[in-house]
Order: sequence, then structure tokens, then C-alpha cells
Amino acid sequence: MLRKNYYILSEGILKRKENTLYFVNNKGKKPIPINKIYSIYAYGQITFSSQVMSLLAKKGIPIHFFNYYGFYNGSYYPRETLLSGDLLVRQAEYYLNQPKRLELAKLFVEGAANNILKVLSYYKIENNVNEILMELNKTNKITEIMNVEGRIRSEYYSKFDEILPKEFKMEGRSRQPPKNMINSLISFGNSMMYSTVLTEIYNTQLNPTISYLHEPFERRFSLSLDLSEIFKPIFVDRLIFYLVNKKMITKKDFNQDLNCCLLNDSGRNKFIKEYNKRLEKTIKHKDLNKKVSYQRLIRLEAYKLKKHILGIKKYNPFVIWW
Repeated sequence: MLRKNYYILSEGILKRKENTLYFVNNKGKKPIPINKIYSIYAYGQITFSSQVMSLLAKKGIPIHFFNYYGFYNGSYYPRETLLSGDLLVRQAEYYLNQPKRLELAKLFVEGAANNILKVLSYYKIENNVNEILMELNKTNKITEIMNVEGRIRSEYYSKFDEILPKEFKMEGRSRQPPKNMINSLISFGNSMMYSTVLTEIYNTQLNPTISYLHEPFERRFSLSLDLSEIFKPIFVDRLIFYLVNKKMITKKDFNQDLNCCLLNDSGRNKFIKEYNKRLEKTIKHKDLNKKVSYQRLIRLEAYKLKKHILGIKKYNPFVIWW
């Protein structure tokens, strides 16, 4: 059973007393059950000491930082304990070997597209995703693969207005900043997904900076971007449809002005609460023949990628079956 995430939702101070952490803000002082948490999500301005960081590093707990508006800023990634020089070399070889890299990049796009199709099928919405996906066979460059992926996403997002109520129309994808409520939810949810995947990668021997679909630039864990593509439709988008169509999130949960639309504290709290419930939800795994949490599915995906890189078993991207 995986430890639960612990979320810090407001500005405050992280303090350490011996082997216990406390979070202090205007609501008081609250102990953090460090032996039961998996990662920390810090929103707004959080103050902490090197002693706090030392304890978190000892326990192997990463902190994901989000700014006041809920956008991902970065992560504190404790020193890796699950090290494998052989795997690191193999990961780099796969990136440098163009055919091997192209194979994995295409598989990530296929996995994402098939999960997108599952979502659209659930809502009985006709689409051209399959037709665009077929063009993946003609690609022989990463830029061409990314172009196909972008067109699939564009087709997918164009169908959101058929799923959502009128007051939550998407009217195209907008980022940095999002222009309306749905774009705000997508950006926030994608940031959550990215940091969740990063936490799972941390608990494997994979190096999160070596990726295949996205370029491994400095100052980002791009392998998390690769794997996030597969899970965003079924984790983030389905959650958004659920929260909006059930009226669990309404216009009151956003701050809007002429230039952008952002979730307020109430909206973020609601989203995070339901997001965490999704991670803890369990299903019977068709291959393992036992119940696993949604969160565990992400870890299993990282293990599958590891086996592929080591030449043990060919990687097949996760596609929802229920």
C-alpha cells in the first residue's frame, strides 16, 4: 500500500523538532505524519530550514512547489538512493540511438491517443483521432512525432465543448496564463500530474532527466513529461469533466480578470481533494490479478519502461481497460 500524499495548501512555515515536522500558519500548528506521507505539495510562500530539508531527504520525500496561482515552479528532489549505473547508461544510449528513441516517442503518443479515444468513446463523441494517429507511421523525426501529438490534442480539445456545460466552454487551449475556467483546470491538473509522475519515477532507478518524446532540457525532469502524456486524459481530464458536470466546481472557485482566469483557494482545495481520491482508488489489475491503486499504475508504467530499456520486455503503453 502506497503512502498517501500530504498537501500544503496555504502560506506558512515548515518546522522540525527532532524527527517530527510541523506546519504553522494562521490556522495554527499541525504535525505532519512524515512516516505516512509520500510527497509534499507546497502552495504559495513556504518557509523552511535546512534541518527540514535534511529530514525530508533522509525519508526520501520530495517537495513539489507551486506558486500563488497554482502553477508548478519546481521540485526538491532528495538524493537518489535507487541508483543503477547500468540503467543510466542504457537510458542515455536509447536517447542517442535515433531509431530506439523514435520507437519510444511513438509509443508515448500512441498510449496518450488511445486513452484519449477511451475518454471520447465514453461520451459517445465522434472524432478524427484515429485518422491523425495513423500518420505516426510516416514520421521519422521527433519534430514530426510532436506535430502529430499536437494535432491529436487539438482534435481532442475541440470536443471538450460537447462534454461541458455552456458556462464552462473551452473555446480553444490557452496557457500562461489560461484565459478561462476550463483552461485553468487543465493547466492546474497537468501540473499535478507532472509532479505525481515525477514522484513515482523517483521511486524507481530511472533518471527523470533523460526523455524520448520531449527534449531533455536543463532544469526540468522531462521523462515525467513523457509519461504524463499517457495519464493526463484518464486522470486529469476525466476528473475535470466529473467536477464540472457534477457542479462540484463552479464559477465561484475562480478568480478572473481581463487577462487570465485562475483557481482560487477554494477551487484548488476541491480539485486536490478529489485528485487525491483518484490516486487512492483501486482497480483489479488484469495482468497482476490483484487490486492496485491508480497511483500504483503510474509506478508500474515506469517499471515497464525500465524493462524495455534493459531489453527484458518490450514496452507497451498503459491504456485504460475499464
